[in-house]
Amino acid sequence: MFSHTKHWLCEGESGVATHEASVRVVARRNWFLVTLGLGILLNPLNSSMISVAMARLEHVFGLTFSQASWLISTYYLASAVAQPVMGKVSDIAGRKRVYVCGLLLVALSSLTAPFAPSFAWLMVLRLIQSFGSGAIYPSGMGLVRRWITDGQAKSLAFLSVFSAGAAAFGPSVGGIVMHWGDWKAIFLVNPPIIAAGLVLALWVLPGDRESGGTGDHKGWKAILVEIDVPGIVCFTGAIVAWLLFLLSLSERPQWWAGVMAVVATAAFTIRELRTPTPFIDLRMFQENHAFTWVLIQFLVVNIAFYSIFFGIPLYLQEVRGLGTQLTGLLMLSVAGFGVIMSPLTGRWIHRQGSRPCLLLGGGLLTAGSLLLLTLHEASPLGWLAAVLCILGISSGFHNVGLQATLFAVTPARIIGAASGLFMTSRYMGTILSTVLLGVLFSRRLSTADLHRLGLILAVLGLAVVAMFLRLPRGAGRGGRSQT
Repeated sequence: MFSHTKHWLCEGESGVATHEASVRVVARRNWFLVTLGLGILLNPLNSSMISVAMARLEHVFGLTFSQASWLISTYYLASAVAQPVMGKVSDIAGRKRVYVCGLLLVALSSLTAPFAPSFAWLMVLRLIQSFGSGAIYPSGMGLVRRWITDGQAKSLAFLSVFSAGAAAFGPSVGGIVMHWGDWKAIFLVNPPIIAAGLVLALWVLPGDRESGGTGDHKGWKAILVEIDVPGIVCFTGAIVAWLLFLLSLSERPQWWAGVMAVVATAAFTIRELRTPTPFIDLRMFQENHAFTWVLIQFLVVNIAFYSIFFGIPLYLQEVRGLGTQLTGLLMLSVAGFGVIMSPLTGRWIHRQGSRPCLLLGGGLLTAGSLLLLTLHEASPLGWLAAVLCILGISSGFHNVGLQATLFAVTPARIIGAASGLFMTSRYMGTILSTVLLGVLFSRRLSTADLHRLGLILAVLGLAVVAMFLRLPRGAGRGGRSQT
């Protein structure tokens, strides 16, 4: 009887603590979102800043471009694996705990990377940075899902400004700091951001005990028992093998990687269907079709977006003969409008749900892709910028709309792992876009190649619209999510 009484008292105390934490979050809502934004921007910032340092790193470490590019490829690869893994850990261990640990890992790698004695060491430290930033996003989304119960779409739009802005302006920031401090200065951009994020996290974010999560009173040893380590290993092997195989398709296919990918995927499937505590419950994809379609739609959207983001600069410089500065300004039409549309999209979703903006986003993606067929060597730059603006607006609609839909169709208890899979879809889309560009732009680039890309992207846009029609009508309505 005493044990039951004690359990009831603990539940009562937990309920009071949760209520008090909710009141604090409401009172400090803006600070809560700024805190998460400072962490969430680290992954896109560091994946984009490094692009301007590639030539310098080649010179410093005596590398070819192919060797130096592994610094980017491995970062995306590690992020694709880390996000769902750390999302699952945050669901079990507690989101604030994992969020703070992610910040500390990024700080550790950022402070030590400038002193890397070799390129191999630099890659290792970048991988640590990737795992740290990979822990921040899914745990941060879990905190939003848990504590922001009203106006989630607006909150997601606010956070999207941080992530999209960091990706858009990362190369500019990298170029400025490199002017003053060489390639090492790129890593030193992070510590001030992390310091502010840590202080705010300790002050603003509710503790894991207050949130009533499963990791409230558990140490790391107890938590590790609940984590499906064999499943994570098989998942990691499958992702790595698939990406290696897909990346090789544009040049010389590595069939051994394809075979390993199939074997690892089969092993992962068998493991997850048999274990009582799977890393990813594969039955969820069959039971929750809306969740599955959100992931597929996000993957397709990112194939289209990154094909534009990587392919258009090549066309502008190699066919149109534009300089890097003018090319960068034109590409701001895509990234900049994506940032501008995010808060507007959040307000729209809050009023009418995510379906209207996703339908319009798919239509604009199709229209903008078809308008690429109107471009030629003498097309006015103003018209080119207008076409890119249409594609950028489409990107803003999709980023916020699909994240809001994910919240609406995903149970709260697995939102960390689901958010990680959501970002893995983005990275897979990024990789597939490079495969597509490698196949289309394998020979001397011409306007005809751009037109072929436009036709393919238009087909993808129509596919996005078709997938949108399979989403539930109430998805993302008013920015609220289901439990």
